[in-house]
Amino acid sequence: MIRMPVALPLAAALLVASPVLAAERPHPDARLKAAATAARASELGLLEQIVNIDSGTGNVSGGEKIQKILAERLTAMGAAVELVPAEAPGLPPNLVATFTGKGKGRVLLIGHIDTVLEDGEAAKRPFKVVGDTAYGPGVMDEKGGVVTGIAALQLLHDLKRTDYGKITYLIETSEEAGSTGARKLIDRLVRAHDVELNLEPEYPDTLTVWRKSSANLVIQVHGKPAHAGMEPQNGRNAADELMHQIRLLEDAFPRSGEHITVNLTLLKAGSRSNIIPEFAEATLNVRGRTQEEMDSVGARARDFAAHPALGGTEVTITYSASFPPLVANDRVLRIAADANAARAEFNGGTYRLYGNGGASESALADAAGTPTLDGLGSTGSGAHTPQESLDLTSYAERLYVLTRLIQAYGAHPPAK
Repeated sequence: MIRMPVALPLAAALLVASPVLAAERPHPDARLKAAATAARASELGLLEQIVNIDSGTGNVSGGEKIQKILAERLTAMGAAVELVPAEAPGLPPNLVATFTGKGKGRVLLIGHIDTVLEDGEAAKRPFKVVGDTAYGPGVMDEKGGVVTGIAALQLLHDLKRTDYGKITYLIETSEEAGSTGARKLIDRLVRAHDVELNLEPEYPDTLTVWRKSSANLVIQVHGKPAHAGMEPQNGRNAADELMHQIRLLEDAFPRSGEHITVNLTLLKAGSRSNIIPEFAEATLNVRGRTQEEMDSVGARARDFAAHPALGGTEVTITYSASFPPLVANDRVLRIAADANAARAEFNGGTYRLYGNGGASESALADAAGTPTLDGLGSTGSGAHTPQESLDLTSYAERLYVLTRLIQAYGAHPPAK
C-alpha cells in the first residue's frame, strides 16, 4: 500500500557509502539497458491479464487465477514454483518461485496481488493504455510492481545472468490486510536471504526509505437497550459513549502529519431505529514512526476507556499491530545509495528519498535485520481510487534499477 510522501533530505543518504554499486564509477550495462528499454511492450500484455482479474483481499478464485498465470510464466523461466497455502482462512495461496544460480548472494523479491477493491471493478473499468499512462484496478498498487519483478527475472534469464546463489520471488495475497496470510512465510524467507527488494509502487523520481507502523484500535461499548420512544431514559446509549471516546482520541492525536496519526475508519451501532443502542463499535487506524508513538495511543485509549462519561456503559479496547515501522537506518540507506547509482547508470538521474504512512513487508524484513529497500515497483498515482494509474515513461528505468540491484547483490551480498 502507498500513501503521500514526506521527503527526506538527500544529504542524509549521501552520508552512507555502499560497498556495491555506489562505490563504482557509473557505467551502464549496455545489454541490460537495451533489454529493459525493449521490455515494455511485451510486459503490458501480462499486466493487462492480471489487472482484468478481480483480486481484492479475500477473493480466492481471482487470486488463484492470477497465481496460475504467474506460475506458468515463472516456471517457463526455470523457476521452482510452490503455491503455499495462506496462513489465514479465506485467502488464496501465496506463490514462492525460486531460481538457483552459480553465485553466492541470496536475493528475495516480495510483491502482492491483492487489492483494496471490490469484485466487479475489473469489468467496470478494465485495463487500458492512453499515451504513456496505463489505467485499471490495482494497476499501480501493486500489479504493475509484480509485473516489473517478473520482467526483471525474465531479463536475467534471457541474458543468461546466473551470478547469484538464489533468487526467491514471493507473491503474496494479503498485504492490504496486514499480510495475515503470509506472516510466518515472510519471516522465514527474510531470515534466509541476504537482502529483500520490495515491489511496492512509488511516486516518480522517489524511493521509500521509511514507513510508518500500522495498527488498528477497536473501541467496543456495551450499554443498555430501551424503547427509543417510550423509555429512552432507561437505556444507556452505547453510541453516545462511543462518540465521546472517539472525540477524546481525535483531540489527543492528529489525523494527518509526518508522525503519529489516528483516523476513524469503521463505525457501527444499534440494531433497529426504535431501540437505544446497547452496543457500538469503532475501528481507528493508527500510524506512527516509532514503537513509542504507537504505544502512546494504546495507553491513552485504555485510560479514556477506564473513565466512561456515560454511567452504566462499559468500554473495552483492542489494539493490534499490522506492521512495525520501517526506519531509515544504515541498512536501508546503503541500498538506496545503490539504487541511485543504478539510476545514474541508466540516465544520470537521482532519486529523492522519502517516507510515508503506508505499510509494507519491508518493515518485517528490516525488523528481522535483513537489508531492505521499498518502492522498487512501478510509478504512478491514485492508488486505492478509481483514478489509479501507472506511469509508463519510467518503466524501463525502474526495470533497469531493479534488475541491476538483483544482479549486484546476487554477486556481492550486503552484510546483515
